[in-house]
Amino acid sequence: MLRIKAKLGPSGVHGVGLFADQFVPKGTVTWQYDPKFDIGYTEKDLAKMSSHGQRQILWYAYYDKKLKKLILPSDDQRFINHSFKHRNIKSTPQRDIAMRDIQLGEELFCNYNEFDNTYFKRLGYTKSALREPKKTSQKRSRVGKTSRRTIKKKTAPLMRSM
Repeated sequence: MLRIKAKLGPSGVHGVGLFADQFVPKGTVTWQYDPKFDIGYTEKDLAKMSSHGQRQILWYAYYDKKLKKLILPSDDQRFINHSFKHRNIKSTPQRDIAMRDIQLGEELFCNYNEFDNTYFKRLGYTKSALREPKKTSQKRSRVGKTSRRTIKKKTAPLMRSM
C-alpha cells in the first residue's frame, strides 16, 4: 500500500507513471506490502483466469519468491516504472524506500530486477529491448512496444521457471 501521496501522469519513459504528490525525504517508506490490501495469486489461481486476466496480472504484478505468489498492488503502485539509470526508489518484495530526496511532481522509478528477477523473462523481453532510453521524452520506449506484442504469447506455464 502506498505510504506517500502519489498520482498518475504521463511518463516520459513509458506510458503512465507514478509521480510524487508531495516532497519525499530520503529514507521514507513509499510503499509497503499489505496482505489485506495487495492481492497474491498462485499458479493455480492464474490458471483459472481468462487469458486477458492473466495478461493483466503478469503485466502489473511482481513475483515474491518467499510467498511463491504474484503480488498485485491494489493501488497506483503498480504504475511505478523501471529504470536502471534514473531510479530513486530502492525496492524489495516487502517495501519501497526513497533512495534520495524526491521532489513534488517527480516520477518514481525503481529497478524491477531488485525485487523480481523474473519480470522481464516472463514477459518475453530480449536484452536489446531492455536498453535504457537515451533521454526522457514523451515517446514510448521500445520496451513498451515489445512487451505488448510478446505478452499475448506468454500466458502458460507462468511461474514454473520462477
